[in-house]
Amino acid sequence: MNATSLPAEPRESDQRAQRDARHDRIFRLILKACALLVLLALLGAAASTLWGGREVLFGHTWEFLTTSDWNPVENKYGALGPIFGTLVTSIIAIVLAVPISFGIALFLSEIAPSWLRTPVATAIELLAAIPSIIYGMWGLFVFVPFMADHVEPKLSATLGQLPIIGALFDGPPLGLGILTAGIVLAVMIIPFISSVMREVFQTVPTRLKESAYALGSTKWEVVWDIMLPYTRSAVIGGIFLGLGRALGETMAVTFVLGNSYDIQASLLMPGTSISSSIANEFNEAVGTHRSALIALGFLLFVVTFIVLMIARLMLRRLSRKEGN
Repeated sequence: MNATSLPAEPRESDQRAQRDARHDRIFRLILKACALLVLLALLGAAASTLWGGREVLFGHTWEFLTTSDWNPVENKYGALGPIFGTLVTSIIAIVLAVPISFGIALFLSEIAPSWLRTPVATAIELLAAIPSIIYGMWGLFVFVPFMADHVEPKLSATLGQLPIIGALFDGPPLGLGILTAGIVLAVMIIPFISSVMREVFQTVPTRLKESAYALGSTKWEVVWDIMLPYTRSAVIGGIFLGLGRALGETMAVTFVLGNSYDIQASLLMPGTSISSSIANEFNEAVGTHRSALIALGFLLFVVTFIVLMIARLMLRRLSRKEGN
């Protein structure tokens, strides 16, 4: 019995090894297919917008990219105004959102009492789930009148009188404008950035912070010298995640931006963005007008891709400096 059973055990183990290897190959193929599916979807979106906007992108490339004249009646289309509005509102949003998000994340991870951390963190995560159209309606019916009645007149009377930056705050207090859109975008992306920062701050080993405190470091020194260097790459990634959300935001910006294709120095004046232009005009667009709007979508894809590539390069450079 023993002699006959001995050859069966190696055969059974060989069959099990072959079965496991086959299952492992199938698993790898499934994962590879998922990754390639995402890549194909990305390339398909870029190719479809490029093909849809070919009439403008290939026929009037220079005029489309360098002018702000947008007149569907005369078939004149310039993307400079929407590009300008998209970039400026996103920059305003990041400049306002990053310090506030940093303060929120630092408070929740280091300063807040334990009984307060979970409710506040949950509330911030719920803010991230609010649809953008709700932010847009709040911005139009609540924040725009507040800006027109209280904020913009004071900005014009104070900062608008300065010799260098006065042009940025010169103009009638309309409420609708680039500055208002940037602030609304900042409110929208604060939950995203602060949540990412809070999570990465919590990954800092407690022993590092306790060692710094034992050497006499203050709270700020621990944050600046220990926590930020340890989480620098992830923090920058979270900031660019919020920037990507701001670049592609549509409905909230459409409500409060003002829909003006003119490029003006004042942040108080109305403007437009790529996404709001598409949302406002796509339903009635035909022919060259539709091609111009699809070309704007391709430009938004390119701008977002460039921003993400810059973030990737920055993270790679930081990793090299850290020796990873």
